Amino acid sequence: MQIILMEKVVNLGSLGDIVKVKDGYARNFLIPQGKAKRATEANKKVFEERRAELEKAQAEILAAAQAQAAKLEGVSVRVARKAGVDGRLFGSVGNSDIADALKAQGIEIDKSVIRLPDGPFKQIGDNQVEIGLHHDVVASITVSVVAEQ
Repeated sequence: MQIILMEKVVNLGSLGDIVKVKDGYARNFLIPQGKAKRATEANKKVFEERRAELEKAQAEILAAAQAQAAKLEGVSVRVARKAGVDGRLFGSVGNSDIADALKAQGIEIDKSVIRLPDGPFKQIGDNQVEIGLHHDVVASITVSVVAEQ
């Protein structure tokens, strides 16, 4: 199925690109979320009329993400958990724990944008965490996992 992308989609294309994807991906994910429309002549015409408006909206979203990344850069968060003598946690520290710790500091972040490539933390220590605010904007914070007293 050919579709017109209404915003940048990772590993697929940018705003306005006409790409061919599998029918299920388009019908079940891209079209319902408003990321794409079918590439019919009528939709192509409507897109070209709204192109400037859509580009401006994407630029505003990118600017907001860059501003939030500047605010987040270098932030350090401390999370306390019960731990054994060897420094292993009884449980783990995941995305929602980090999001809650940031919220306690007054920074509102959705837990789905927090990237933990090696999975949740299970050891005491300092860890670098990336926060993907936009496709092109990634902020880095430090999460200190400490033993609860």
